[in-house]
Amino acid sequence: MWPMIETGAWVLSALFALHMVWDWYRTDSTYSEDVLTSSREGEIEAMTEQHRLEGGGNV
Repeated sequence: MWPMIETGAWVLSALFALHMVWDWYRTDSTYSEDVLTSSREGEIEAMTEQHRLEGGGNV
């Protein structure tokens, strides 16, 4: 029983690793380096924090 579970875990691990490599390749080939390293998310978080400090809206 345990050898089958261990083999299954290794197979799942390999599938997850292949999916991560495939997703990395697809993302890297779809978007430019400028888009991938932009700080838009950080800017959005900063704006949300600014609203909280000013007391505007419950975000």
